[in-house]
Amino acid sequence: MKKNMGNADRIIRVILAIVLIYLFYSGTLTGTLGYVALVFGIVFILTSLVSFCPLYPVLGINTCSTKK
Repeated sequence: MKKNMGNADRIIRVILAIVLIYLFYSGTLTGTLGYVALVFGIVFILTSLVSFCPLYPVLGINTCSTKK
């Protein structure tokens, strides 16, 4: 897996994931919407840890700065 996420992208995803997970556990988001938010939060954390988003190659996006 080649890295395709830059640092800013990773930080934004982690912050968004923390917010989504907090909203689920605080009871603000409940039911199906709550579980969807929880899954998105977990996916955002995992993709940030490995610096790879599976959708980026499909969409042709690469936020990782490469040194040539």
